[in-house]
Amino acid sequence: MIPRGIIPPLITPLLGDDPLDPAGLERLVEHVLADGVHGLFLLGTTGEGPSLSYRLRQEMIERTCRLVRQRVPVLVCISDTSRVESLRIAAWAADAGADAAVAAPPYYAPASQAELQQYFAELATVCPLPLLLYNIPSLTKVRIEPETVRHAMDHPRIVGLKDSSANLCYLHQVLRFRGPRPDWRIFVGDEETLAYAIQAGADGGVNGGANVFPKLLVRFYEAARDGDLVRIERLRALVVRLGDLYRIGQPHACSGIKGVKCALSLKGICRDLLAAPLQPFEEHERESVRRFLEEVSDEIASLSDHRGVN
Repeated sequence: MIPRGIIPPLITPLLGDDPLDPAGLERLVEHVLADGVHGLFLLGTTGEGPSLSYRLRQEMIERTCRLVRQRVPVLVCISDTSRVESLRIAAWAADAGADAAVAAPPYYAPASQAELQQYFAELATVCPLPLLLYNIPSLTKVRIEPETVRHAMDHPRIVGLKDSSANLCYLHQVLRFRGPRPDWRIFVGDEETLAYAIQAGADGGVNGGANVFPKLLVRFYEAARDGDLVRIERLRALVVRLGDLYRIGQPHACSGIKGVKCALSLKGICRDLLAAPLQPFEEHERESVRRFLEEVSDEIASLSDHRGVN
């Protein structure tokens, strides 16, 4: 069973264009687990999965699963332009002890919704792990339409959806199909609508900011789950502030990845190297991230004094 809660889309710590940073990965895993996250999601957008070599993806899966030691479930993104390669990644994940696979639509040759329905059904049938769908049309250029989600719910091996569209109308549409599948998990990718999504019936968040401030996101989720409106409002402004980290530097679809990696490097967890062609922030941008970390950390400390985060 996939857990409800906060499942960080783990960044992939690098030592260069291809080598993984094992020490940085261990620090990162322990950092997020210590703050009570409910699972880990590997090789998604924040993890730069499609930009990494297959060798590196396999190493990331195997090392992370060994470090986690079944303390929380591990979900692995198997998205690829080739179904054969997606299944190969899924096999590595199953062999390493991961708990589920996650797949976005193939992102080069756009498929029709009828083709997507068939694709996901066939993928789930032969995948060695339970499968979640991954809706991120800003990058794949193909939306998993609500009717395709409804169709996927008929397949017993498809167990959920990660929606990174930040579209609340879409969320409501897919939530209303879930009646026959109460076990189906629906996660949202954006922090700013997380509380609203939970109150509407979603199961949690796969939020990039949870790499940097895992406890804040966990406490925000708990407040939303418990319907604690006072606590939600106390934490909401801080959670919305996390979006500032994604807007540092030149506007870019991958600015959030740069911001998260830079923040983690400033916290001493891992370096901020990115997979080519992306480049780390320049010094003036790093200073902006440093100021962001200081300000948000001070605000979290202030809330902690009033039992807002602890």
